[in-house]
Amino acid sequence: MIQDKLHFLSEVSDILTKDIDTTVLADELKSLLSGFKGFKGLNLYVFDNITNTMRDCINSWSIIEDGSEVYKSFESIKGQDFVINSKGYKLPAVVSDITLKITTLCMPIVKDAKDFGIMELSFEENTPVNMEFLFLMKIFASQVSLKLQNIVLNEQSKINVEFHDSMKNIAKIIETQYELNYIVPIIGEMLDRFITDHLIYVFLKQEDGFRLVWPKACNDERIFDILNKLTPETEYILSSNDKIGAFPLLSEEGEITGCIVARSTLDALSKRDISYLEQLTRQSGITISRANSYSKILQYATIDALTNLNNRRQFEHRLGQEIATTKRQNNPLCAMMIDIDFFKKVNDTYGHASGDAVLRGVAAIIKSALRESDIPSRYGGEEFAVLLPYTHIDEAKIVGERLRKAVEASPIPINDEDSKVKSIKVTISMGLAEFNNNETGEELFERADKALYEAKESGRNRVCIN
Repeated sequence: MIQDKLHFLSEVSDILTKDIDTTVLADELKSLLSGFKGFKGLNLYVFDNITNTMRDCINSWSIIEDGSEVYKSFESIKGQDFVINSKGYKLPAVVSDITLKITTLCMPIVKDAKDFGIMELSFEENTPVNMEFLFLMKIFASQVSLKLQNIVLNEQSKINVEFHDSMKNIAKIIETQYELNYIVPIIGEMLDRFITDHLIYVFLKQEDGFRLVWPKACNDERIFDILNKLTPETEYILSSNDKIGAFPLLSEEGEITGCIVARSTLDALSKRDISYLEQLTRQSGITISRANSYSKILQYATIDALTNLNNRRQFEHRLGQEIATTKRQNNPLCAMMIDIDFFKKVNDTYGHASGDAVLRGVAAIIKSALRESDIPSRYGGEEFAVLLPYTHIDEAKIVGERLRKAVEASPIPINDEDSKVKSIKVTISMGLAEFNNNETGEELFERADKALYEAKESGRNRVCIN
């Protein structure tokens, strides 16, 4: 019998030395425990002191509802060795011949001599167990406790690393971007990926109130009620049930420039969530404030700071000039709209610094593949617009195909030290349209944009003509 116990504890030790998550840990422990008569299942629960919630370690660390049997067992086990069939039980000083009939057996998961969770074993109804088995289970539970402590610590360390990465990425955006319509969705996506249990909304302040800029819709009127209560002195505002939190974005002068809202229909914001959101909002506020300042400085500039192509404002000015010239001289004119395929995936996979490198690289290829008289511009985000004066549509198609192939054949070098790769290959989709005298410049590019949409819908990495 002693050999059987030693063999069991040895196998437990072998399992606990593996680098595995709680789901795999539970599966292997269940397989080992299945050798005991009447055993049916195992559950692991850990109490999170930061969020004041009990978490199911096996099922994605989901929250256990207050008042459940798990909470009752957790309360009953304090000061006891076991909870057997919902009643607390302490082992005697020596092994006796007592036999108990059990259906559920709960054992404390201990950290620093304090209970921080429960291991729950279920058995067929009224399964008989003796004192030797219970002593063995006490040793078993203490071994598993140490493993769970390490797993919880590793999970927390992973969250801290992701938090600091998010802070660094938000700070880096302003190095090359200044268009709010471009950087705000990026910040929203970063926060949304980090604060996974809550929906994230980003609002910008306007004269008549707050305007939602990410995502596209917010139908919860409670959020707008909270926004109206914000002042520059507000650290944050929580709803009465703590499931909605509003964190103001402040300029470096202390003025409200917007607000980040976290909302959940299930879980309240924890102290940890609030702390992270305060810091992320502070960093986002600085980034957005500087973007506003840069935008004012650059509103009269003609060159896009990242790509060195014409910016949107200069493009619209040149478009008006070329339309006037075309009408006056009756020369051909074509418009080209270009979009980098799956650009969001580049940002998500390699980071936004790598995404900026791709934008610069594609812009350089576009510029090198065009004539001196052509007018390339960064239209916004990952879109480019090109004017091709003195060009018919069949000639534009040749230029477009040459440009498409050049991008496809040219890996973009990535010089960012934080990037996982040294180069990235991308492709582009393109839409073309030729000007006719019955339309405006805006209508010309609307047709080119429709052709671009067709190119993306029909498989990407191709040129389509309107």
